[in-house]
Amino acid sequence: MEKMAEVVPETNSQRLQNFLTNSPWDHQKVIDHVARDADKKLGSHPNCSLSVDDSGFPKKGKASVAVRRQWCGRLGKVDNCQVGVFANLCNGSHHTLIDFRLYIPAEWVDDPDRCRKAGIPQDNIVFKTKAQLGLEVVRSARTKGLGHNWCGFDGGYGKEPWFLRALDDDGEVFMADVHKDQMIWLEDPQPFFAEPTENNEKAVRLQSHGSSIRVDRWVEQQPSTAWKPLNLRMSTKGRLKIYGMHRRVWLWNGVESKARCWHLIVRREKKSPTKIKYSLSNAAPETLMERLAFMQGQRFWVERSFQDAKSYCGMADYQVRLWSGWHHHMAMVMIAMLFMLEERLLQKDDIPLLSLPDIVAILRLILPVATLTEADVQYQIFQRHKRRQAAIDSADRCANLLHISEWDLLNNTQRTVE
Repeated sequence: MEKMAEVVPETNSQRLQNFLTNSPWDHQKVIDHVARDADKKLGSHPNCSLSVDDSGFPKKGKASVAVRRQWCGRLGKVDNCQVGVFANLCNGSHHTLIDFRLYIPAEWVDDPDRCRKAGIPQDNIVFKTKAQLGLEVVRSARTKGLGHNWCGFDGGYGKEPWFLRALDDDGEVFMADVHKDQMIWLEDPQPFFAEPTENNEKAVRLQSHGSSIRVDRWVEQQPSTAWKPLNLRMSTKGRLKIYGMHRRVWLWNGVESKARCWHLIVRREKKSPTKIKYSLSNAAPETLMERLAFMQGQRFWVERSFQDAKSYCGMADYQVRLWSGWHHHMAMVMIAMLFMLEERLLQKDDIPLLSLPDIVAILRLILPVATLTEADVQYQIFQRHKRRQAAIDSADRCANLLHISEWDLLNNTQRTVE
């Protein structure tokens, strides 16, 4: 905030911080507005999709809302971070983030006082898995009337059988990555209850005809001719070419009275034959393999949205601890991303290669910058020194408290010995 205030005319860091953390504006109304505006630009088109994925934000300490040691994709390891579940609306190569939920770990939910100190509203102090938050996001998009034609998910969501079945029951078309140990049936298992035994005991659990097989085992059994070359899309390095494999398979959870027949789409990179991706989709049975491969590849753009948001819209550059500040910050990021999308669409005919870095460079040139006087510079330096001295004083106080605690411990130990 201090750095922003130094270049933004007629403001100061306290005003900016108050706007982000304490101002009572409703972030959800802002996000709903962003989603509807984005849908006007991208929705109601055969290639419009909604991708859901989570992203981590490394943080220090234990006070920031919902922070804990957990998997952080940005770092590629388990570390102290916050995690949000985000929705990305995409049409072709145009995309933007339109919704989000903060993931609250169970250890936070089990500590209501900690939640209240972080400003989490009472109704939100409930543990929900990332898949549950993802389902909320999808249903929220439908409630808003967004015009996406399918939803995309990575294996962290696709591995949850209940999640895919809930989407299927909602009438949502999905394309979800699954792990290599996903079990499939090559023929309808036709679940049934066994006949009563001699003691007239009826089976209480459903059984199936045939047996299931892991998707990676099935792929290993296929001849090399089963792989079909596909042109996926244009990239900065030319046409992206892959090899694909497709089959209709059955999924059964051992409980439902009828198995579900979905598409299995397998993809491997042309230059990385051992890098294989498995996906399931409940798209219409007549959907062609080329279309399914395209749908599978569109999840790439949610990762690109994260990259753009963190590189050019400050998504990961925040210093707030409270629930309201985190949600306000993400809402502002999505407003910025929507602006970027609109500018690219407005200029797509005249400047087809206009990128986010280009827009940032233009904004740096044309936006007004605070005109500083000698007194302004002196004041800024004074404020920097004031903050620096406060940090030094705080460190001294902590050191003194630690010294006193150690001295008390030593005295108590000595008295105990005596």
